[in-house]
Amino acid sequence: MRLGITIFATDRTIAPHELARAAEERGFDSLYLPEHTHIPVARTTPAPATGAAGGTGDVRLRGTNGDETLPEEYARSLDPLIGLAMAAVTTERITLGTGVCLPAQHEPIATAKAIATLDHLSGGRFVLGIGFGWNVEEAADHGVDWARRREVVRERVLAMRELWTAEVASYQGEHVAFEPSWSWPKPAGPVPVLLGGAGGSTLFGHIAEYGDGWIPIGGAGIRQALPRLREAYEKAGRDPATIRVIPFGTLPTPEKLDYYASLGVEEVVLRLPAADRDTVLPVLDRYVALQART
Repeated sequence: MRLGITIFATDRTIAPHELARAAEERGFDSLYLPEHTHIPVARTTPAPATGAAGGTGDVRLRGTNGDETLPEEYARSLDPLIGLAMAAVTTERITLGTGVCLPAQHEPIATAKAIATLDHLSGGRFVLGIGFGWNVEEAADHGVDWARRREVVRERVLAMRELWTAEVASYQGEHVAFEPSWSWPKPAGPVPVLLGGAGGSTLFGHIAEYGDGWIPIGGAGIRQALPRLREAYEKAGRDPATIRVIPFGTLPTPEKLDYYASLGVEEVVLRLPAADRDTVLPVLDRYVALQART
């Protein structure tokens, strides 16, 4: 089993390039970074469970909606593509991924260019982990119709794949449209697209149509969900053996990793605290002991 790491990287945590180098030196296989473009102060959307979403900081932000608070890393998070580009420069083999990117909040032509450039320059090491978001107010500032965000994400991913693969790319949809166009560089290879979210028929239908795997945040309920995911793949005419299932943001124990291995899971992404190097590196070193079991 491969082990990766994820951290809510901010302007106050260990830098992504330093963490990536330390992780690669210790034998870890991947580094994933999340994103939030901003956090509106006036927010009525309930905060997610911070353990599942990755927030671990002690300092919390209180907005104008009463008692709702968030760990401050949500508002201080770095742009993941720029952070991963820095990480690519200081490493040679480690996979570099978003966990997760929010495509509904990004213009797809420019985003496709940024991702293709990162994958090209890193030698094909990029993985696009995506989600549909939880923060209604954040999405609204990007002009996202919350009720239709899944449709928007679908079209934007399909349009980006067209730009990554076609010599002359075009796309005509309700939310994305562009005429036949040239766009280089192309990625070094196919860019894997992994979808985050709670298991269910809607999410699994998306994965089977335009994704390559599932990154269940926290990893709960995988055993019960796997048969439904395989069924969705079969209905879409895809081989269930190709599904990538990567429990994400896991606080590891030997027993938990053994359980995932018994399900056929080949990679687990472990959660690090959103903290400085003096706090993060000792945690990373403790995780190294788990490598011998995988």
